[in-house]
Amino acid sequence: MASSSSKVAIVTGAGQGIGRAIARVLAERGADIVVAELVQERIGEAVKEIESLGRKALGVQVNVADDAQVRNLVAAAIDHFGRLDILVNNAGTDIVKNVVDMTDAQWDIQINVNLRGTFHCCRAALPPMIRQGAGAIVNIASVAGWVCYPAGAAYAAAKAGVMGFTRSLAGEVSRHGIRVNAIAPGPIDTPLAHSVLDNMPAKQRDALLASVVMGRWGKPEEIARVVAFLTSEDASYITGETLSVSGGMFMH
Repeated sequence: MASSSSKVAIVTGAGQGIGRAIARVLAERGADIVVAELVQERIGEAVKEIESLGRKALGVQVNVADDAQVRNLVAAAIDHFGRLDILVNNAGTDIVKNVVDMTDAQWDIQINVNLRGTFHCCRAALPPMIRQGAGAIVNIASVAGWVCYPAGAAYAAAKAGVMGFTRSLAGEVSRHGIRVNAIAPGPIDTPLAHSVLDNMPAKQRDALLASVVMGRWGKPEEIARVVAFLTSEDASYITGETLSVSGGMFMH
């Protein structure tokens, strides 16, 4: 696979789970990493891990739902590294709740983090990428945007929105040498996924997991390696796509 050597990547939600794996794999391939994370306590260990791989790392606490914080994140990345080549929008949240029981606040937080946060980060990251005439963006969506996801309407709506946003943005920025793609993970072995599925009714959870053709949970590294591919020159003719990485949960 082509190297990410000398590139600078912002990874949101990089303190644990899929985001931590993405940051690590990109660093292993030679990128310097901006660890963007909401929870301050997670940042230090992630930064240390990147530095242990011989790469540079910058930790920034950020709530991607807050546009001012996102703009400060990108400014800090440019100030520290002088460039921005890769953006991975991984930060996300999920509240398992039937629509009839969902409050406006619970709906809003999922749309604001999962969809609006992706918009904020892309909008802030694009100017330096446009100036460079190159860049790669990967948005982490979900198979929930395609399949029936019981008690997950807000999350599903947000992730379906991420897919549509990805296609449209790819068409806008391709002339600047910027590629935009998305990944739709299935069930991945992370704290967030377990907290969500463990709160589902057993019948619904079992049906969801039974739909995974490969019969197992995915590993965070299996998402991270696809991100590394999509942000490399090996994927130079791929843009506007959403790639299902779900163990065969969704085939089309």
